[in-house]
Amino acid sequence: MHFDLTDLRLYLNILHTGNITAGAARSHLSLAAASARVRAMEASLGIDLLERGRRGVSPTPAGRALAEHARVLLQQAERLQQDLAEYAKGVKGRVRLLCNTSAMTEYLPELLAGFLSTHPNLDIDLQELPSSRITHALRQGAADLGIVSDAVDTDGLQAWPFRDDPLVLILPIGHPLADGRAVRFSETLSHDYVGLNASSALAIHLEEQALHIGSRMQIRIRAEGFDGMIRMVAHGAGIAIVPKAAIDRRPPEPAYHCIPLQEAWTHRALLLCARNFEGLPAYAKALARHLAE
Repeated sequence: MHFDLTDLRLYLNILHTGNITAGAARSHLSLAAASARVRAMEASLGIDLLERGRRGVSPTPAGRALAEHARVLLQQAERLQQDLAEYAKGVKGRVRLLCNTSAMTEYLPELLAGFLSTHPNLDIDLQELPSSRITHALRQGAADLGIVSDAVDTDGLQAWPFRDDPLVLILPIGHPLADGRAVRFSETLSHDYVGLNASSALAIHLEEQALHIGSRMQIRIRAEGFDGMIRMVAHGAGIAIVPKAAIDRRPPEPAYHCIPLQEAWTHRALLLCARNFEGLPAYAKALARHLAE
């Protein structure tokens, strides 16, 4: 068996993307080089690792077993590099941190900047994803840490409290729903919304909640961040759902109302998760402690 780490990364990228061409691109290899590496892996084992089809590739039973071992080996190799980087000048470790929209915009910028300023030999690979995809990535070993809503299943993961993060409805002055009472999400779906970018984790989460009750959100316009959403609501473009933290950090404005929604999923908290905090590389453990504090 003659594999190197590049082979293993390539193989996992192929499985993640579902085809060799995309896996090669993600691994920064040509298609010819990637195909040759996969053929060499299969030849050295004497078994097929991939089932080829018109729509892409999928792992054989042996391929699934290899994927599990590949994830472990790559994690151990990265942990080795990060732990030794503490003793070597100029060598940087890297922590993979996944988070939802609220954590990305409302809580992490200052926390991560402060941590990086005191850890010059560390880089952070930060990516925004929906909470359900974050927990899946953590279970698969595709990230070190994740910050998710407590509404998702964290079975198989360790979780520490991070922040309370309720969602609230904001309405322009004079809106029909602005009568001082808490409303149900379903009542809002007949009104125009100001939404986030369609690929943002919160936008995906809200669309899923609407679909669960057999409806769709009427998105009139999308903004790139919570500040833009709030300003558009204040000037009458529509209604919006945002983290209460985004309202709290702004000076009070008389141009919009902020009211609670009755759904339990809006009264959420954020959790810091990992497969095993004690099993993390040294830098990732230090970052986890910093975020938890």
